[in-house]
Amino acid sequence: MFAILPNQERPKPDPEIKPGILAGMRIRKKLFVLHTTFSLSLGIILLLALMPAMSKVLDGAEQDQAEQLIGMLFDARSGLTEDAVASVDRDQGRRVRLRTGPADELGISAVVESLARENETETIAIGSDGTSAGGVRWLGGNEFLLVRVRAHRARKMINLVYVLVIATLLAGYGLVAGALEMFVLPNHVYRPIGAILKADLAVQEGEREQEIIPKAEIPADELGEIMRSRNDSILSLRNHEHRLAQTLDRLEHAAADLHKKNLLLETAKKNLEGADRLASLGMMSAGIAHELNTPLAVVKGLVDKLSGGEALSAPETMLLSRVVGRIEKLGDGLLDFARVRPPILVHADIHKVVEDAWTLLKLDRQVISPGQHLEVHNEVPKGTIIDCDPDRLVQVFVNLLRNAIGALKGESTLFGRVRITAEHEHRDEIDWVKVRVEDNGPGIDADLIGRLFEPFVSTKLDAKGTGLGLAVAKGIIHEHNGILTATNRAPSSGDTGAVFEVLLRRPGTN
Repeated sequence: MFAILPNQERPKPDPEIKPGILAGMRIRKKLFVLHTTFSLSLGIILLLALMPAMSKVLDGAEQDQAEQLIGMLFDARSGLTEDAVASVDRDQGRRVRLRTGPADELGISAVVESLARENETETIAIGSDGTSAGGVRWLGGNEFLLVRVRAHRARKMINLVYVLVIATLLAGYGLVAGALEMFVLPNHVYRPIGAILKADLAVQEGEREQEIIPKAEIPADELGEIMRSRNDSILSLRNHEHRLAQTLDRLEHAAADLHKKNLLLETAKKNLEGADRLASLGMMSAGIAHELNTPLAVVKGLVDKLSGGEALSAPETMLLSRVVGRIEKLGDGLLDFARVRPPILVHADIHKVVEDAWTLLKLDRQVISPGQHLEVHNEVPKGTIIDCDPDRLVQVFVNLLRNAIGALKGESTLFGRVRITAEHEHRDEIDWVKVRVEDNGPGIDADLIGRLFEPFVSTKLDAKGTGLGLAVAKGIIHEHNGILTATNRAPSSGDTGAVFEVLLRRPGTN
């Protein structure tokens, strides 16, 4: 027989499963209880079916014997005689009960009494009273003869039949149970179930070599179908695990590659900002030299006067102080513009930021063409405060103003006009400061407006620049959690030109 492996613990019952009559038993006990119950039930049903038939056979035998005895008691000439009754009592002993008397004293029913009176020469059979059956004959008047016969030998034979039936059932049960336990259940039930349990235990313990049931242990019945389905499920699961592991490995490599590319992108972004700053400084260099020539000439003249031993008058001293202050302001502005450092957020006035950007841009003599009429109106209300890095925002507005002024070059417009305004706006439950840079130039080409903020996009607005200005400006605004957009003026306004909008959060807005 099949035996469960010693290291296989019996699983604990699930508390959520309601226990039934056989729920807590093992398979072998369940089968034992089931076929024992079936055999006992079959025996009881068979005995219950045999008992009425056997009772009728026994009653018939006793009734036949009673009829024969009554016939012996009567002869054709003299009827019932005392000698005949004494002879029957002497010969039959306890097997026969013979009584005469009225019907009610003998316990004869009205139906039997009526039949006996109608058939006075015949014996009427009566059923068993629990111990014996017999017959009744009418003697005339109110007298009846009642004879009951107990067939001891027949009863012994019937009891023997019951014993044989029970013995046959027990023998059949033993043969069936033995055949099941020795030949059928071990090979077709216990062994397959044990193989499944062993394989499942291997799955729990991570023994991959033992988790598949060998084909030699799989029968060709329903249990075999379950075992084959289980093997297919395990193989499919392992295949999915393998593919998942490969996918996770590829994802890990992709994540590492993406991290590397993000680092490169951040580095490139910083390089773009630096390149834009250097390019802007280069374009401003000629204007810086021209701007410094006049104050330096004043300083040189005053220094020569001091070298000649002459004293400076009060107005000359004040002029020297103003000139030196002008040179310092130009130097500080250029240093702040060229300095590369992490953004530092402080309270800053947007009006002053725009003003500083225009001051730096005027140093570049290539921005305004000779003879060009240009008006730049800084209409941002003073005291419009935001949290920002002023130096980096100066770079943003330098690029926006350069693009706006560059769009006006070469046009037939007599007077170029750039207008910078600002207003408060509440959008998406956030308080913003919206700064608009508008020009009256030709506007932005429809083919370029969708990719205007991509690096190295060369347009008429940035034809002599680096191609990085707008991309860098958008990156800086993004660092401030703001939004930079570019559109053209609506035709309904009656004016042409481009409009750049900078949305920056007001202080205290997350």
